[in-house]
Amino acid sequence: MSEPTKETLDEWHKDPKNWKWGIFYYNKKDKRLFPPKKIKALGWTVNFSSPLSIIALFLITAIILVLSNYLKKY
Repeated sequence: MSEPTKETLDEWHKDPKNWKWGIFYYNKKDKRLFPPKKIKALGWTVNFSSPLSIIALFLITAIILVLSNYLKKY
């Protein structure tokens, strides 16, 4: 299967059906782990339809918590 075009990615991003409650991106066709947020200038969000995205989110959160606890001791 070929990669989606930029136009297809933009269509998916603009489609309100791909935004649960208006803030959570959920699109099974989109294989990106971290697509842009609704307002692209604000960075990226998680594609909640991808299990890898959710695992990556938990790993990033765990690393931040471990580092903050480690650095708090010093």
